[in-house]
Amino acid sequence: MRFRAKIVDLACLNHFSRIINTIAKLAKTCILRLTVCKLYFILSDKVANGGASMWCELSQGNFFDEFQMEGVAAEHNEIYLELMPENLSRALKTSQSAKAVKIKLTNKHCPCLRVAVELPSLSSSSRIVTHDIPVGVIPRRMWNDFREPSVPDFDVSIYLPVLKTMKSVVERMKNLSNFIVIEANLNGEMNLKIETDLVSVTTHFKDLGNPPWASEDGCQSSAQDRDLESMAEACIDIKKLQQLLAGQQVNPTKALCNIVRKRIVHFILLHEEVSLQYFIPAIA
Repeated sequence: MRFRAKIVDLACLNHFSRIINTIAKLAKTCILRLTVCKLYFILSDKVANGGASMWCELSQGNFFDEFQMEGVAAEHNEIYLELMPENLSRALKTSQSAKAVKIKLTNKHCPCLRVAVELPSLSSSSRIVTHDIPVGVIPRRMWNDFREPSVPDFDVSIYLPVLKTMKSVVERMKNLSNFIVIEANLNGEMNLKIETDLVSVTTHFKDLGNPPWASEDGCQSSAQDRDLESMAEACIDIKKLQQLLAGQQVNPTKALCNIVRKRIVHFILLHEEVSLQYFIPAIA
């Protein structure tokens, strides 16, 4: 089992660093899955236990100048590591002006991801700052626990408003309640609602647009047989929503949310070569 990679391009390095920062805001520990073409950061708190889950996928070719890996076996050419993204985020903080960053899986005293940051120096020799990040190697028999979560059959799918606007609304509401109701319809309307014994606050968004989803047989699923005005709603933990919005350092080109009535809210943030899915279960 071997892995080594190198980033030289500063723009790629900063972009990668921002993605790791976002993930560190969403998960204390997560699984890093390495394949030949992609990296995945996975958080699978069991949704049934009220935990949020995350699936972030990036193509290695868009970030790394060199990328070599050998998985646990020829027919299972993948590596699954458990790590604390905050540690990786800290290691990359020193790379703002780096000439190159190398990442390598090592096993001196325990398995580690070694992040070597080459900094520019005035003399001909370069300075290298090395961080060893402890990781746990996930055995093959447990890989199935970290498969991509299936997108539930949702009642409504809607594009989100500008995330900064949404974030400031949610931050104000979070002082009033621990829970927030998200509701939306197929007419491009979405409401964020707080209801307590003392106060009832609603923020309305309209003209957001609804994504066209192709159904299983490939034809556009029609909304004709559905009531466009009818709202699908789910009540979720406001802190989890705020965490998602506050952690956003990757400005997504597309952000949407799927609501399964009273069951789950599924967010999808897309940015060129990165996709982040985040699932927040509804509170009964």
